[in-house]
Amino acid sequence: MNRVDFYQLSRDPVELALPLLARATLKAGERMLVVSSDEAQLGRVGQGLWALPDTFLANGRAGQPHEDRQPILLSDRLEPANGARFLALADGVWRESEQPFVRTFLMFDDSTVAAARDVWRMLRAREGTERHFWKQEGGRWIEAG
Repeated sequence: MNRVDFYQLSRDPVELALPLLARATLKAGERMLVVSSDEAQLGRVGQGLWALPDTFLANGRAGQPHEDRQPILLSDRLEPANGARFLALADGVWRESEQPFVRTFLMFDDSTVAAARDVWRMLRAREGTERHFWKQEGGRWIEAG
């Protein structure tokens, strides 16, 4: 069984929303792979992980020394060199993996909402996949639908 959480970014950009998910992931004893094809976005996410108030979320880039030790690994590829079982798709682009992640966070905004809807429909028919949809309301995340 794997789980896909759809996060609709309507108020905060991914670099503010994703650190909260990363913190919860680490508290659960898991590691995270963050994937984006946008190098600048990965840089902003990395800065956001360091800047979360009252928390220090160590992270590193794929291809750099000690990538296997990083609790949060930032990459442009779907290769969890850190052994992550949790995946965050920061750029809103769905990617398939040979070995499914236990949990995937698909972060999407207005520019990728149509593609996210297509993924939602595609996963509806996939056995063993649980789907959840989250949206921002009043500064909090609430599960919708």
